[in-house]
Amino acid sequence: MHIYDPQNIFARILRGEIPNKTVLETPHTLAFHDIHPQAPIHVLVIPKGAYVTFDHFAAEASAEELTDFHRTAAKVCAMLDIAPGQGYRAITNAGAHGMQEVPHYHMHILAGRTLGHMIARS
Repeated sequence: MHIYDPQNIFARILRGEIPNKTVLETPHTLAFHDIHPQAPIHVLVIPKGAYVTFDHFAAEASAEELTDFHRTAAKVCAMLDIAPGQGYRAITNAGAHGMQEVPHYHMHILAGRTLGHMIARS
């Protein structure tokens, strides 16, 4: 079960209570620069709906929300000239084991340098 916290920082950003550096906004999606970037380019893409994780969003979002989210992510990559170029990484974390820090579904788009392996190789 997915329990959404309407006081999470992204919900507050969507309500205009906290400012952000918007890259692109559409009817269903907001993309903005991360305040603690982990790469030279670090943009967060979030749906405007109350979704907690990728599986929650994928299972319950409308077709319009799903399409808008993914097309917005693609437009962000094009706007920042990172695709196809040198490449980028798109990451989404879910739950405690996935190290999700904000309980609102979001995708990180990171680029601008070699990012290394995603998970340490054993």
